Amino acid sequence: MVWSLGQEEYFADRLVRQASGHGLLLLAWDDGRAVGDVYVWLAAAEEPDLRTYLPDVPLLTHLEVVAGRRNEGIGTELLQVAERELWERGYKRVALGVNLDNHEAQRLYLRLGYTEWPHGLLSTTEVVYHPDGARERRPEVCRVMVRQLEQDRSSPW
Repeated sequence: MVWSLGQEEYFADRLVRQASGHGLLLLAWDDGRAVGDVYVWLAAAEEPDLRTYLPDVPLLTHLEVVAGRRNEGIGTELLQVAERELWERGYKRVALGVNLDNHEAQRLYLRLGYTEWPHGLLSTTEVVYHPDGARERRPEVCRVMVRQLEQDRSSPW
């Protein structure tokens, strides 16, 4: 997985979190190679506003598709698989944060039924994992988008 996606420290951290029941790492594969991922954060949110306004709502984080494979539906499929998994676990809503400059992702989320929450922008922290194992924390502001999970008869699940 690290070979095609890089970010060894990030994935090591997420696998530890998954093993302790705090999340779920989902990968998209093509011909034995990881081409995308999303992490489903099941632990309490780190940001106080998320804990206040969206208590017990899982977060989708770190959705990515490798360069050269974007706009092929891989990200959409990863989101749908994550949503189905959450629905099967009894969750009724899911949320995510999207960088203010990531207009392409914002369009994707809107197309898939996500709406921006009414509480304004969220100040959060981006964690950058460096190859030497160091973690750098950077301030980030994002839009929070929420989707009601419903089992739609027209969907693949």
